[in-house]
Amino acid sequence: MNKPELLAPAGTMEKLKCAIRYGADAVYMGGPDFGLRNMAGNFTLAEMPQALAFCHEQGVRCYLTINSYPADHTLGRLENYLQELAPLPFDAYIVSDPGVLRMIRRISPEREIHLSTQANTINHESVLFWQEQGIGRVNLAREMTLEDISATTRAVSLPCEVFVHGALCIAYSGRCLLSSAMTGRSANLGECTQPCRWKYALVEERRPGEYQPIEEDSSGTFIYNSKDLCLLEYLPDLVRAGVASLKIEGRMKGVHYLAGVLRIYRTALDRFCANPDGYTADPAWMEELATISHRGYTTGFLLGDPKDVGQSYQAGYLRSHKLVGVVEAMRSPGLAEVLVRNRFQTGDQLSLMGPAMKNADFPASDLQLCDQQGALLPVEVVHPNMRILMPVPAGTAPDDLIRLPAPMQEFDS
Repeated sequence: MNKPELLAPAGTMEKLKCAIRYGADAVYMGGPDFGLRNMAGNFTLAEMPQALAFCHEQGVRCYLTINSYPADHTLGRLENYLQELAPLPFDAYIVSDPGVLRMIRRISPEREIHLSTQANTINHESVLFWQEQGIGRVNLAREMTLEDISATTRAVSLPCEVFVHGALCIAYSGRCLLSSAMTGRSANLGECTQPCRWKYALVEERRPGEYQPIEEDSSGTFIYNSKDLCLLEYLPDLVRAGVASLKIEGRMKGVHYLAGVLRIYRTALDRFCANPDGYTADPAWMEELATISHRGYTTGFLLGDPKDVGQSYQAGYLRSHKLVGVVEAMRSPGLAEVLVRNRFQTGDQLSLMGPAMKNADFPASDLQLCDQQGALLPVEVVHPNMRILMPVPAGTAPDDLIRLPAPMQEFDS
């Protein structure tokens, strides 16, 4: 039994370093163009060498997304982009479009190429076709069942990758036209406005301004807002099925999401592969995933047609904790320099989060603001972008996260 790669998103340098610290074997990132997350942070051509050097120093692979479907009039710009990328030592490009694949083969023939889920590879014959085109790995469509995934990996020699966690689209593996039709911004060019997440109501034409909510019957509506994918409980089945890479979605998510999800999948994967016969999932893992921004969880199509259990009829996200600080340095044991991300105050009950399921609860106390001259000013309430000194639990390290627990709530983003 081979141990799969754990593949994480890296939307910025901060997120890339977070992904590596919290257990990623590989990361995927976007450039300034021709990816599918143009509104994410992404990396400029000038930033890519530093990101690649950091990954490779840590023994982590780095893949670049070039998985949009470019129109003919943009191919000249794409060719220039690929020429600029050619000297950079990416471990693979992730592509969808056959024309993009052909152009890469001409400009960087030595480059390994992985096939994006946007190509909608739904069966083993499709995998074999892409293998004949020289593809090095295929990300299988999210619409495949566990049975189909197992059958495909048995029928092919090409490594297969699957998404295990993150947002889902009500479209074949993300190839959606709602945003194009409604706003003129194409999801297939990286500009999705997520109209599937908007709130909708019915209006009868002779009664303008009288809004009636859209309701579903017992079978669900089968359109619009999907719950988030979570396959943690079926991780052993995916490993046994021969999946080569377990992929987490979320280049537009923050470090709290990335760290929280990664450390759980890292712990579960390591524990299972170390002792498959004695493995049991820790119930605390799912409880922890509930603390992180999500729309409710579903297993998607893994067990068959999800029907209404895959739909979320709430407009926003759910979470029980919010990120309020990042540990930037330790001034001394038990005293941390913290960059504040959200407001908190003396007396709040905080929660420390670190790699390998590090957790510790502690009260906010003795908060001191670091001003530009280096002076320390006692404060009771702190706000985003302040740098402060504060006591923290034993074992706290740089880049640990500080959270503020709160009752489960719905929020917009």
